Amino acid sequence: MAGHPYNDRRFCIPMLFRLNLINPNRVTTAMSAVAIALSLAACGSSTTTTDSSPTPGATPVAATGTAANTKLVLASDVAITAAGASFPAPLYQRWFQDFNKINPKVQINYQSVGSGAGVEQFTKGTVDFGASDTAMKDDEIAKVPADKGVILLPMTAGSIVIGYNLPDVPELKLPREVYSEIFQGKITKWNDAKIAAANPGAKLPDENITVVHRSDGSGTTAVFTKHLSAISPDWKTAVGEGKTVQWPVGVGAKGNEGVTSQLLQTAGSIGYIEYGYAKNNNVKFASLQNKAGTFVAPTDDSASQALATVPLPENLRAFIEDPEGAQSYPIVTYTWMLVPKKVADPNKAKAIEAMVEYGLTEGQKVSAELGYVPLPQSVKEKVALAADGISPDYKIEIGK
Repeated sequence: MAGHPYNDRRFCIPMLFRLNLINPNRVTTAMSAVAIALSLAACGSSTTTTDSSPTPGATPVAATGTAANTKLVLASDVAITAAGASFPAPLYQRWFQDFNKINPKVQINYQSVGSGAGVEQFTKGTVDFGASDTAMKDDEIAKVPADKGVILLPMTAGSIVIGYNLPDVPELKLPREVYSEIFQGKITKWNDAKIAAANPGAKLPDENITVVHRSDGSGTTAVFTKHLSAISPDWKTAVGEGKTVQWPVGVGAKGNEGVTSQLLQTAGSIGYIEYGYAKNNNVKFASLQNKAGTFVAPTDDSASQALATVPLPENLRAFIEDPEGAQSYPIVTYTWMLVPKKVADPNKAKAIEAMVEYGLTEGQKVSAELGYVPLPQSVKEKVALAADGISPDYKIEIGK
């Protein structure tokens, strides 16, 4: 199924991607691949800052609230820094901009650097909170200073899609065996018999397949390789899972932004990216065969069905390797904010709690339009309960 000047770092391509996601109607479909590549070359990590000044050339985004949040009373301005996963970066950027509009004393700067760097920076204390597409493991949690601690808050969820660049193939179905073998380098041609069998009538070219994968420590990679390990014994033995793996084949790119750009400019390529990046940048993506044998496209419904197969436990850590269900999309994950249990500055503690509350309430209302899955009420309640102890001076209220 088809999916759907400047040396200043603010104008690098990751920001262009996020601006597309913030205002999908302004997606620039005519951007050349060369322009994308040049922009990427000028970028390091991408940064999201809740600067209330408008971005040049962009239409201002209206806040989801219309009045200042009188509930959040702060003694002084608060600057919050954060870093981590690129998967939720477009959504977090929208949230933090809109939150700043109704809480102008709070500035949140989020750097999209990948889940691995997000966990590392949070643990070292160089940021106020981190973000990861895979929940921290026990050994990672043990490295967090005891006087700070960590709470893992799943704030949204989404699908990881397999995007491809074949101009003459508007729809593509990929069986489980096929996509695991493509990323392992066992299937190297687009007109391979196994791909052709699943796509009768498709104009599959006699061209090499160019695999694109993440080059940085990535929660998206961790989720994707965990799934491949669950469905392919060969993958599990030869490659395994993790935020970084030794890829058997392909070219690397940094962040979901980088992989998206590489797919757009490389004919015959295939790679894994978060659904919102594919949807809002016109990257075609395949329907994937799930555990029940059904070919399923990523939608809100198919992702929600997959999430429902693994109830969220009290510690808020859930790993969805290969979901059951005839209509479940097979590669779905929550994505977590990593927030401290204890915040020394009471002003900052209140602001962090209010930010979490906003994400669970108004923030959920824009999730679907940006390509994410809104959290069910039961999950929001668990997240609110876990986060409400950060500040004794603020009470999270999410309603029903």
